[in-house]
Amino acid sequence: MSESQFVTVHGHRRAYALGGRDLGTAPVLLLLHGLGCDRHTWDPVWARLAEHYTLLAPDLLGHGESAKPRGDYSPGGYANGMRDLLTILGIDKVTVMGHSFGGAVAMQFAYQFPERTERLVLVDPGGLGPEVTPLIRALGLPGYDLALRLITLPGVRQVNTAVLRTLGRSGLPGLRDLDEVAAIVDSFKDPGKRYAVHKLVSGVMDWRGQNITMRDRAYLTEAMPLCIVWGAHDRVLPVAHAEAVAEVAPTAQVTVITDAGHFPHKDQPEAFADLIDGFMASTAPASYSRAKWGRLLKNGGPAHLSSVEPASELA
Repeated sequence: MSESQFVTVHGHRRAYALGGRDLGTAPVLLLLHGLGCDRHTWDPVWARLAEHYTLLAPDLLGHGESAKPRGDYSPGGYANGMRDLLTILGIDKVTVMGHSFGGAVAMQFAYQFPERTERLVLVDPGGLGPEVTPLIRALGLPGYDLALRLITLPGVRQVNTAVLRTLGRSGLPGLRDLDEVAAIVDSFKDPGKRYAVHKLVSGVMDWRGQNITMRDRAYLTEAMPLCIVWGAHDRVLPVAHAEAVAEVAPTAQVTVITDAGHFPHKDQPEAFADLIDGFMASTAPASYSRAKWGRLLKNGGPAHLSSVEPASELA
């Protein structure tokens, strides 16, 4: 991945990496990481994607090297921040690709700024159903800060992360994501990061699960190419959510990668990159039409909404 670059937006430092093909000569991929992660989640596919695209990978506010202020950590707030970053960098339109919570931000960006969105790629995204692992729901509960401070105390943190990484290397499909969890746990030693993640989680879910959804607005993707990628062994967000996408967005390309967990771009980077290349080559970038957008909103969805294509699978 390219070296960190920084820009100040509304008084807060934003970190990002910009690389790949020269800006203006190739499609731009805006890569959005998930909750508790940072832009380095895309490292396994960076070099491959950089062969064909301009890549912009920011650290979302409250994560990585970006500032961690008391502020707006909602999907809409993040979408606004991405719009502002693109404007500062002189980038007009992007294919926005989001993983996990970054998928929810990507959905919100496409909804708020369809005139700046050419395609939408969602990788094991949040925002497609209430189900989510209880471990994430717990981050929104009272007492979260004390619990996280205890598990990230010096010595305790090293033991916890070592155990998680060992389990992650066990080869068991249900444990394959624990090495990523270890990195997230280690990052919680930063009180600003703990605050940001708590605000983020408490804003998008309660004890029953996720309370935001794109399902009621998924019909709008008829005007925009949509690709969904899911790991078959995801224990954070169930792969059944991919079927929900197929029901409400029948024009979407939906693929389940069989030998992957919550991070299919890490588990199967070549297959993932091939999939993105195929999607980009087989679709034309969306061209925003206020009239078409208005018709979709007025009608409340495409006439063929009941036509559903089954998800394909990649080994």
